Amino acid sequence: MSELQPSVELARDDIVKLIPALRAFARTFCRDPVDADDLVQETLVKALANLDKFEPGTRLKSWLFTIMRNTFYTRVKISSREVPGLENCASDSLRLDATQEWSARAREVEVAFSKLGDQYREILTLVVVLGESYETAAEICDCAIGTVKSRLNRARRQLLLELGEEI
Repeated sequence: MSELQPSVELARDDIVKLIPALRAFARTFCRDPVDADDLVQETLVKALANLDKFEPGTRLKSWLFTIMRNTFYTRVKISSREVPGLENCASDSLRLDATQEWSARAREVEVAFSKLGDQYREILTLVVVLGESYETAAEICDCAIGTVKSRLNRARRQLLLELGEEI
């Protein structure tokens, strides 16, 4: 048991270092920062509880991202059966956005991004925002590299169309 202890400690330290990347990836699934933080926390709890199942020599980041992705989709499946309240609650529309041009454009991009399908948002975030390789993204999304490339291409085109940019 003592020979397993140092690798577990190293893995825990590496997990802590990956928390910022997990938070960024969680934001692709959850628009609300609090929900994203909850997803990160749930992912970390599951990862630490199952650390003995992590295979040394494989990418810890990919393993954690896969746990997060599966956790999110499980949540979606469960929440589709439970309807806690109205979708368009009046209290959600009581905020005022900044009037600066950059803020307006950022909002346009955010709206266009939110209109993308889950698979496209996920790929864009992994490859463009987080800088993951096609191979890593394919591993995380459990699909072929060609699928990653085509989803990324479609996502970029759809974003440009939504933003009224020329293709």
